[in-house]
Amino acid sequence: MEMMNWLPEHSAALQDLRARGLSYSEIADTINATFNTAYTRNAALSRAQRLGLAGLDRPEPSLPGRLEPPKPVLPELPRIRRLPDGQAEPKLALLRCPKIFAESVEMPQLRCAAIAPRHLSLLDLKPGDCRYPYGGDADGDTMTFCGHPRRSGSSYCSPHFHLSRDPEASARPVLNDAWLQAVGAI
Repeated sequence: MEMMNWLPEHSAALQDLRARGLSYSEIADTINATFNTAYTRNAALSRAQRLGLAGLDRPEPSLPGRLEPPKPVLPELPRIRRLPDGQAEPKLALLRCPKIFAESVEMPQLRCAAIAPRHLSLLDLKPGDCRYPYGGDADGDTMTFCGHPRRSGSSYCSPHFHLSRDPEASARPVLNDAWLQAVGAI
């Protein structure tokens, strides 16, 4: 961005043109044509603000008659209706007393990798090490990484690579024959 110094003649022309009601684009074009300069609309606007002229307000429209800005259309708010006497609103009762489940929930069987991690920090990892994370579940809990040699084409070692893939999903084809026929690929 090039720094431009405004000469007093340019500032006087800016004040005069602004008093005539020209826009800042027209002011910049007029000053550029008169003094052979390269001021932009934003340069003229910034200089006018530094001079204390009316900065962002726009001059009156040059068209006959006054244009009113369109009034925003407010969305209609839903009406609150009263419930008949003796009938309580069920949502409020639910909010006041949330339902607590006392029955036990069976946890899903977790899959584990058949490998003992080296628990390396991020700084200790080498370019060919497995980046499978351990820990970091709670605030302040340190996160370590597996650190075993990784499988080619993956960020994980072979046991963690297979652990992170869904064996049922990888066995299914992504596109079946009916879909391929529908798009004309077969």
